[in-house]
Amino acid sequence: MFRPKYDAEFFYHWTEIPVRFRDLDPLNHVNNALFNTYLEEARIKFLGEVGQMETEFTEGKTFVLVKCTIEYLKQIKFPATVLVGTGIGEVGNSSITALQGIYDKESKALVGVAESTGVWFDMKKQRPTRLPDIENLDDMIIKDH
Repeated sequence: MFRPKYDAEFFYHWTEIPVRFRDLDPLNHVNNALFNTYLEEARIKFLGEVGQMETEFTEGKTFVLVKCTIEYLKQIKFPATVLVGTGIGEVGNSSITALQGIYDKESKALVGVAESTGVWFDMKKQRPTRLPDIENLDDMIIKDH
């Protein structure tokens, strides 16, 4: 999997997330399940800022996560804030693969990476549907991963 050094220009979208005390496990670091929560929160914010997606959300269409691969590279300790970068790796007829990196805000150390595939889904028809035309799609795609 890719391991990009911190570069504010690498990912199309960034989300800042403060680590909460409740995110810790008995080993006093962020539990691995919370990495997925941070990634999900960033993907939702990313999609919410893509105008065409937001319009279709109101029409009963949404992404259904079909695959998520996470590599845990370093521990996240409390207190901390993480930066989650999100971009697009691949686009299909009804699917998008998101590439994400989680960085410690202070040190800019890469603590985790993920590749997630979502299928654009019509909730009324209960089946995948074609992605809408997305303005500026080329700007969101990570070319060198």
